[in-house]
Amino acid sequence: MFFNTEKQLIKRALQGNEGAWSRLCAQHHSRVYNQCLRLVGNPQDALDIAQEVFVSMYRNLHTFNGDAKFSTWVFKITHARIVDHMRKHKFESIESKEPEAHQQGPDVTIVQQQSNQEVYTALKQLPFEQRIVVELKFFQHYTFEEIAVQLELSSNTVKARLYSALGKMKGQLEVQNHG
Repeated sequence: MFFNTEKQLIKRALQGNEGAWSRLCAQHHSRVYNQCLRLVGNPQDALDIAQEVFVSMYRNLHTFNGDAKFSTWVFKITHARIVDHMRKHKFESIESKEPEAHQQGPDVTIVQQQSNQEVYTALKQLPFEQRIVVELKFFQHYTFEEIAVQLELSSNTVKARLYSALGKMKGQLEVQNHG
């Protein structure tokens, strides 16, 4: 069978099928890595954390019961590994860390690059609790309800954190553009 549903891949991976496990990892690698990178700010740390996420997934795949989406389960593991990393580094600030420049195509303008950098700078100045909500809403495209479930918060708390974060980012971007 060339096309497998995620549920079939999980079942086959649990049975020891390495190809199924590889496909599950491939489906989630980019999202996990990018989430790590946006939250910790350092490409090497993001790779290390992503690797820890996939090791945790492998060890705990048998605990996935299918009550929630697999991506939600993966997010919870990713979130836990990021928090562990931040604790190990005593909540070290990411302000001095910049994401590694990725090679861009010729269609990317300097203005877009500068704008992206300004947004990243504003994002990294947010407290972690707000940064994670922005990450989930705008980069992972989850609904308020899905974010609330993942973070074990009320929808109203999620909304309050998001709107507070956006207000702070807006203020920061205005200062950057007019300063």
